[in-house]
Amino acid sequence: MKYLRPFFLCLLTGVLFLMLNWRHGAIPPPGMFFSPFAGFWQNNGSTDELPTTLELSGLYETVRIVWDDRHVPHVFARNMHDLFLAQGYCVAKDRLWQMDFQARAASGRLSEVLGARTLEMDRFNRRIGLTVAAELVMRNHQADPFMRTATEAFSEGVNAWIDGLDARNVPLEFKIFDYGPEKWTSLKSALIFSHFALTLSFSNNDAAVTRARNTLGDSLTSILYPDVLPFVDPIIPKGTSWDFVPLPIGNSTGRKTPELPSVGAMMGRSAEANALRARSPHATGIAEEGLDQADLFRGSNNWALSGSRTASGRPILCSDPHLGLTLPSIWYEVQLVSPEMNVYGVSSPGSPGVLIGFNKKIAFGETNAGSDVLDWYEITFRDSSLNEYLYAGRWRPTRKRAEVITVLGGPAVVDTVVYTHHGPVVARPGEQLPDQRIPSGYAMRWTAHDSTNSTNAFLKMNKAGSYNEFVRALSGYACPAQNFVYADTNNNIAIWHNGMLPLRRKDQGKFLRDGTDPADDWPGWIPHSHLPHVLNPSRGFVSSANQPPADSTYPYYLGWSYAGFERSTRINDRLGNAHKATVEHMKALQNDIINPRAVKALPLLLSLIEGSPLSNEEAKALTELKRWSCDHNPLLVSPQIFEYWWGEIETGIWQDDLNRDGLKLMRPRADVTLQLLLTDPGNSFIDDRTTYRVETVSDVVRRAFSSAVLHLTKDFGPFGENWAWGKSRASAIRHLAQIPGLGRSPLATAGNYNTVNAITRTGGPSWRLVVELGTPPAGWGIYPGGQSGNPGSAFYDVSVDAWLKGDYYELVFLSDPDQKNARIVGETEMTGSK
Repeated sequence: MKYLRPFFLCLLTGVLFLMLNWRHGAIPPPGMFFSPFAGFWQNNGSTDELPTTLELSGLYETVRIVWDDRHVPHVFARNMHDLFLAQGYCVAKDRLWQMDFQARAASGRLSEVLGARTLEMDRFNRRIGLTVAAELVMRNHQADPFMRTATEAFSEGVNAWIDGLDARNVPLEFKIFDYGPEKWTSLKSALIFSHFALTLSFSNNDAAVTRARNTLGDSLTSILYPDVLPFVDPIIPKGTSWDFVPLPIGNSTGRKTPELPSVGAMMGRSAEANALRARSPHATGIAEEGLDQADLFRGSNNWALSGSRTASGRPILCSDPHLGLTLPSIWYEVQLVSPEMNVYGVSSPGSPGVLIGFNKKIAFGETNAGSDVLDWYEITFRDSSLNEYLYAGRWRPTRKRAEVITVLGGPAVVDTVVYTHHGPVVARPGEQLPDQRIPSGYAMRWTAHDSTNSTNAFLKMNKAGSYNEFVRALSGYACPAQNFVYADTNNNIAIWHNGMLPLRRKDQGKFLRDGTDPADDWPGWIPHSHLPHVLNPSRGFVSSANQPPADSTYPYYLGWSYAGFERSTRINDRLGNAHKATVEHMKALQNDIINPRAVKALPLLLSLIEGSPLSNEEAKALTELKRWSCDHNPLLVSPQIFEYWWGEIETGIWQDDLNRDGLKLMRPRADVTLQLLLTDPGNSFIDDRTTYRVETVSDVVRRAFSSAVLHLTKDFGPFGENWAWGKSRASAIRHLAQIPGLGRSPLATAGNYNTVNAITRTGGPSWRLVVELGTPPAGWGIYPGGQSGNPGSAFYDVSVDAWLKGDYYELVFLSDPDQKNARIVGETEMTGSK
């Protein structure tokens, strides 16, 4: 017996040891996670300490990194190789887990470390060929000596940081998910850029609009889903002349009929419809098929003012990309200085260079172009083997790529993707993917699958010192298409709608295409010099807010699904009235929260319910709307009342006409609805086909108001502070991997997706930048996060509160590492031998 007790104690200790150091499904080993020597305790603020010296074997010469009080590295190198190596090291020091996670996500490899919960995401990213796109980009980089140096040196820097890691300072998320970082490669940098292409150019509604055309006919489809939205002012000023002879474009042999069923083209009232009297369910302006408008138009703003409109006489450039808000932030702030460049701005963690910023001579920023660069082609397969498909009257062989998805804790999944000359068949015939935009049996033609070198375009932009050099850099940029705004110290301003844009006939790509017909293929590309652009327009400013790039005189078809009039109208009105504008004026415009749709619609809507009998709650809501200035102030209840009311108006107008026989058609855009109310209130769409009586616009608006108040009460309680915009539409900056407690929410944000300060529940201004092009240039900026990806760091979410208030930091732009500046807090000297 005297040995039994020690035996059981030893056995218990052994079992406890195994339990603490053994993974339990998705739960990491608790012993390793809570270890006092290497566990999460070690991921504290000590990681913010700045070394004074470092030895990196890959360097050719000494590199000096000066750190400012916001933990921004100012990298001074004597050659480009060392510059990008040091950049890679700094980014990895602060954002290694984020880089690793995003590269895994783009390549469809999250399931290796997260298990089956990310299997569908991995399958989707492989089906659309993100890795294929990245492999093409990498091969292009390898063929270009400068890009090969840049991407390989960047990878060397990342791997130098990885090589110095120990169990103690591995980033927290690796410990939470119990895996380690992989060595960085040029392919991973290319994957980061491919993921940008997915985020910014994958939007499409080809299947939804084709279904609508098949149901409604050509005439109604063109009215409800117009190529040019009402009220909009294009990016390139109307009346701009085009100094080129457009290329000829061939004709199609026919029009592709979709596989989706028709429910008839007649939109009039019917006896069957009149017999139906059930009310439609509550909706809030979200399209019945397709994307939520708040997500679809989570775009960006940029503009530049000539010195003729500024108080200083110097041009001012502003850039304000609106993207998903996450912690760590999608941007990393940096200054890169070598004998060839001195550029300040934000980079994408994982790739070299600066994407939005300025140097001593020029400033540049981007908004998403929104032009259509993705088409769907119906494929006629010879049989169920999918080995051959019909094209130009002959059977062609397909190409198949076996995607092996390793799944943590489960068997590997082999998913064979079929490729045609158009591109991958994302959903096989008869297969329905969760993403409703993807039609079954269609191949995807996407410019992201064309070999590009867009990173090189940014690096050339970083070095550019004149407008001509900037344009030469743009000529190599491909995907995702962007609106590039430009200003320089010679008082030039310009904007380019830029990227690889296919030659198309009118509306080619708006609908599903015929994959058997060569005439439906893209015959080539719009020449770079033919892309919409303007230099120094007479109005003294250039701007974009994701609206159409040009008026009807532009000879090429670019697409139809651009942002509406609201943000661009507000920006252009303010800039057009700007005289002696200052940096402070530009900051105020970036934070502007006026809703132009409400400005146009509210007077009419209020007049249509004037004198109607109201409940007590309705009377309170109406009083608030009557004194509302159409601003999305987080303290006001009026913005949410208006949004609910507008959503119910759209439901009342469109639900009965577009939800028929079980088929839900995509709703028209809010701009179309607004035009209908303002100019054609007697249109037959106003009438509710499911009732006996003929409703007037007053009936629809009045009933919508009652329904809106009813649903507000149901969702947020009685009229009061819980209806306030900041509470009822709170925003969240979530952790990139959705880890609870590592994000920031709820946030009482101002603005809306259609205000200049375009904030939604999960997206918004990701990097506000204002630059005045003096000598030297002066810049102000902010993004909602911080330089560090470590939740224990003082620089993890340090800027969120200032971002919420609309504040900015003055950016520290240095000419040499010895320049005196009170905000410099440390320096690291990197040495090594190559």
